[in-house]
Amino acid sequence: MNQISHLAGRILIALIFIIAGAGKIADPAGTTGYMEAVGVPGILLWPTIALELLGGIAIVIGFQTRLISYFLAAFCVATAVLFHTNFAEQMQMILFLKNLAIAGGFLLLASSGATALSLDKR
Repeated sequence: MNQISHLAGRILIALIFIIAGAGKIADPAGTTGYMEAVGVPGILLWPTIALELLGGIAIVIGFQTRLISYFLAAFCVATAVLFHTNFAEQMQMILFLKNLAIAGGFLLLASSGATALSLDKR
């Protein structure tokens, strides 16, 4: 049961990144414009998509779980700081805290690694 819970947790935490990466592919111009509006160079669009999509998939299948978890935790903190610091808007504060919470989840995953239901354990 513990292994199934761990797998379900990996799927749930990765799902937001897989969907976000796919959404960025669907509208690269809009995403680039949003990134550049807050001072993030548009050239980072494709590395961001790769991290979200490939990193999310890697977490789901349990491949390089510890390493990818550290990268995604750092990504969450960076995203919170770069995009969600207008605390005068309650939604921005919620998004900031959500990103920090997800980063915390990735740090826990990095410390535990993947369980038997993963490529890391094969």
